[in-house]
Amino acid sequence: QGQFVESGGGLVQSGGSLRLSCVASGSIFGALAMGWFRQAPGKQRELVAGIIPGGITDYADSVKGRFTISRDNAKNTMYLQMNSLKPEDTAVYYCNRKRRTWAWGQGTQVTVSS
Repeated sequence: QGQFVESGGGLVQSGGSLRLSCVASGSIFGALAMGWFRQAPGKQRELVAGIIPGGITDYADSVKGRFTISRDNAKNTMYLQMNSLKPEDTAVYYCNRKRRTWAWGQGTQVTVSS
């Protein structure tokens, strides 16, 4: 298994933007379907965006049109550009394999104030 380290979270006002980064260890990152997940207090972890090795992306309806997932396989890094943030986007954000997840990292806290 690899490891994932998320960063880029913070406190932002409603309507603001943040860019999250995920650095993966190991040499097979480029071959993995990856995803960004989030978990809000009292709620289950949910998948918000996914990207396959070829670059095709998909999004949860709640973030479609506002979030953009991308990856740089040469850097073993994945990104999540989040625009037009809403208070309901407040959560800890994690990256992992899109399916058959490995161990979860610490995540990065995103807090959107109204």
